[in-house]
Amino acid sequence: MMNIDEIKAMISLLDDTDPEILDHVSGKLVSFGRDVIPVLEDAWSSAFDPQLQVKIENIVHKIQLDVLKQDLSRWANNSSNDLLTGTLLISRYQYPDLDEDKVRMQLNKIRKDLWLELNEQMTPQEQVIVINKVFFDVYGFAGNTANFHAPQNSFINTVLESKKGNPLLLSILYSIIAQQLDLPIYGVNLPEHFVLAYQDIRGNSNISYTYPEAGILFYINAFSKGNIFGKQDIDQFLKKLDIKPNRIFYEPCTNIDMIRRLLRNLALSWQKLGEPEKVDEINELLECINEKSLS
Repeated sequence: MMNIDEIKAMISLLDDTDPEILDHVSGKLVSFGRDVIPVLEDAWSSAFDPQLQVKIENIVHKIQLDVLKQDLSRWANNSSNDLLTGTLLISRYQYPDLDEDKVRMQLNKIRKDLWLELNEQMTPQEQVIVINKVFFDVYGFAGNTANFHAPQNSFINTVLESKKGNPLLLSILYSIIAQQLDLPIYGVNLPEHFVLAYQDIRGNSNISYTYPEAGILFYINAFSKGNIFGKQDIDQFLKKLDIKPNRIFYEPCTNIDMIRRLLRNLALSWQKLGEPEKVDEINELLECINEKSLS
């Protein structure tokens, strides 16, 4: 159990000019983990020295990053079937005090509005047309073409607020809501783009599959207001990029693949903004869910 007086004594040593003492005290405070954050925040609010405040902020950030790495690794190993939780974890990097319940309530409202519009007699195409109407026309979600590489395009809370996102985050939102409604819509990891697939693996002979090898009825472009397209369009897209076709460009990817790509998008965003420290931290998060880290 933490000794509050001991913690406060350590915080007072952050004023010390000896870098060795400062490193030792900072490391010790970080080792206490998330439980020490409220004490550090109290010390920050009562500090009159801006330099001391910066030192406390750095320690809090380091603790939050360490906790996030642990939580992300735990998610990848035990809970990766829950895409929403993985996406919320990435938002916590930039918004450590994120109100996750608010995000879930916003998604639940969209899901309820969609549920009222859908019925079991609809074909898959008709279902997607309804989703597109609610998601893009009623709620106003759209691709952020004006500021494509902005970091906020990769955080679920900011995209829900601004209604603007990149292809991946819009696809994640779309698929989370669709799957909550028991619709088999999953992400497809295209190079330089990200799309969705409507997958029916039952082998219905009355249905025309655009990619029968994986039971794909059709694809959906969430960045282009839910435009429906077929395998031949992916063929043409890859041809333009001079990339050899591979089944991973046509079939649903895993949730871990999507979260990895979300992190890579963020690393690129901050690289373009000249924020090397953030790029390094995002790469640390990526290490938590690389193949070697997963049990």
